[in-house]
Amino acid sequence: MEIKEQMKRWRLILGEESQGQFDSMTGGSDASLSEEQWLMDQALAAIYNNSSAGGFGMKGAGKGPSSPRITQWLGDVRTLFDKDLVKIVQSDAMERCGLKQLIFEPELLEQMEPNMNLATTILLLKDQVPKRSKDSVREFIGKIVEEINKLLESDIRRAVTAAINRRQHSPIPSAAALDFPTTIRRGIKNYNRELKRIIPEHYYFFDRTTLTASSKFTVILDVDQSGSMGESVIYSSIISCILASMAAIKTRIVAFDTQVVDLTEKCEDPVDLLFGFQLGGGTDINKSIVYCQQFVENPKKTLFFLISDLMEGGNRAGMLRRLEEMKESGVTVVCLLAIADGGKPYYDAQMAQRIASVGIPCFACNPQKLPLLLERALKGLDLTGFQKEFEEKK
Repeated sequence: MEIKEQMKRWRLILGEESQGQFDSMTGGSDASLSEEQWLMDQALAAIYNNSSAGGFGMKGAGKGPSSPRITQWLGDVRTLFDKDLVKIVQSDAMERCGLKQLIFEPELLEQMEPNMNLATTILLLKDQVPKRSKDSVREFIGKIVEEINKLLESDIRRAVTAAINRRQHSPIPSAAALDFPTTIRRGIKNYNRELKRIIPEHYYFFDRTTLTASSKFTVILDVDQSGSMGESVIYSSIISCILASMAAIKTRIVAFDTQVVDLTEKCEDPVDLLFGFQLGGGTDINKSIVYCQQFVENPKKTLFFLISDLMEGGNRAGMLRRLEEMKESGVTVVCLLAIADGGKPYYDAQMAQRIASVGIPCFACNPQKLPLLLERALKGLDLTGFQKEFEEKK
């Protein structure tokens, strides 16, 4: 990068107050901003420099920004910066300038770039949404759901199909049911050296019609809905809806704080399911496990996912005992730790260590890895490798 461009970038980083110093160093030319950079500078100053004439951070009655002005600012930010930076600037604006009071304005939500922090904030404040904004709020949350669905749905369906029907094949072709390992293994003899490709003579597809009700797996997601769980709740809800739509799996989703709420009936619509959560409040994990135990019909075909920050306010010894009892009965028990701020783990480390000490995998999992985790769990494979992978990243 040329020295002039480097100086301009530093000028943008340091703000308008640094302009005089750059002018004295360069004679007033090398650090002068282009028109586009000047617009960037004004947009950033609005939230990072509250003394700026154009800032949104002014205090006092009657001096707050109008909705049209913020809408114009949001439009400028989305035009000037790439999508990832828009999310950062938008999030900072919420925190630094008190814009949380305005996020339920319909015209503002239409301008907002969907992101996890904002979605979590909306879910925390959903009971305060004014009537005029309810449709806009649902539409905004729907955009988040759609993005995550695109990221996870096909992989989750493929993982479940591969795990449950791995020994049975069907003559009916289906891209979602393609048995990649068998197709590759039996087609390896037809490797084409020129193309550097395997050209299979036959493709193998899993048979998804042979499962009986008694042979179905039950997947129970027991989800903490305390205040720190926003991002984990969003991912858990979407995964639950994907699983609930698959005939090969019986899915149940339970939410808890100090009370337990069964949200399974809301799994037809992930947005409805998300609005069924009440983020905030205490934590009684033991009580939720007691509730979930009634749905364990065939332990060896039951997966129990406890999704929590483990900040237990109830019976800690009882919680550990029940988790261990579940595991010993044959249930595959996995503890997925809370994630926040784009995947950073947040949890009670002492409790996590105690759970892991009884042989229950306990780790924070990157959402993109969840389909592979689910496949390994359904196949009954050892999850130690998964746990080690995420422990090494701490």
